[in-house]
Amino acid sequence: MDIFSPVTLGALRLANRVVMAPMTRDRAGDADEPTPLMLEYYRQRASAGLIVTEGTQPSATGKGYWRTPGLHDAVQVEGWRHVADAVQGAGGSLVVQLMHVGRAAVAANKAADAETVAPSAIASREPIAGPDGQPVPPAMPRALETAEIAGVVEEFAQAARNARAAGIDGVELHCTSGYLPMQFLSTGSNRRTDGYGGATANRIRFVVETLEAIAAAIGADRVGLRVFPGNPYNDMQDDDPADTYGALIDALDPLGLAYLHLIHYPTPELDALALLRPRWSGPIIANNGLRLDTARALLDTSTVDAVSFGRAFISNPDLVERFRVGAPLARQDRDTFYTGEAKGYTDYPAWSADS
Repeated sequence: MDIFSPVTLGALRLANRVVMAPMTRDRAGDADEPTPLMLEYYRQRASAGLIVTEGTQPSATGKGYWRTPGLHDAVQVEGWRHVADAVQGAGGSLVVQLMHVGRAAVAANKAADAETVAPSAIASREPIAGPDGQPVPPAMPRALETAEIAGVVEEFAQAARNARAAGIDGVELHCTSGYLPMQFLSTGSNRRTDGYGGATANRIRFVVETLEAIAAAIGADRVGLRVFPGNPYNDMQDDDPADTYGALIDALDPLGLAYLHLIHYPTPELDALALLRPRWSGPIIANNGLRLDTARALLDTSTVDAVSFGRAFISNPDLVERFRVGAPLARQDRDTFYTGEAKGYTDYPAWSADS
């Protein structure tokens, strides 16, 4: 498949198969709203076939990092409306990634009255940067009561409705990197004894119910899912990720979601693409530190339908055009990834043959 050819993912119609992967950049405003600076950042990258936005919390409780945006109040919805108008006005499409961090949170990064919750009262041992950028131990979470879980599911569904009200094309559920959905899936972070813990069928239940609710809210063909089976980030551990994710995808495939966004780093123990492709009848977006040549090789196998790039889009707002003409890629300045400023965010120039 030609990387520059159009592709349809559910209700999403992409002009090309180059997807911008979600990346936290810490530039939201004081009310966790998208700012004019964020609008410009996304507008500059609208030539991507699809932009998946940075992780966006569906509730104040779901926030855990400094200056991440939300999608749970009117100010935030209005901010996202401006972003959607800018991207779509430039010919692009975007989905917002819904990210509830669960236990992967620093209290100082959240509102003073926002709790930290998780499947079980087990703290992550992975430090997280506080407002001053210095890593500190995450907060000890409170285990969600069984009766509360339906309310958390509804937070995701309402955030999806808010996304559509803002004119955004769809949503992606962030189900990796040690955040709340993955915390429910993983044996190391889920020690529950109710219907959401223990057996594999119980541990996948929260994710299945959440995606069912989001699909019912905005249509399954506008909903994506991002997974990375076996990802240890944020102190994650699962006794048998092949079993967990095989069961999860078996349960989700009948929903007819728009796509599966798979971070694919095969190891001798687990090749997630080989595990999940036979189980998933819909489109797959692959992400695994790809270059143009490796992305094309993967598309040529016809096992995936699109490919996503993360950090390459940071310093190359015109990444698709650079790929098209064979131009060199600019290097990122890692020191400006999370500063909250325009520098290293909206000031990377487009490529010019004269530069």
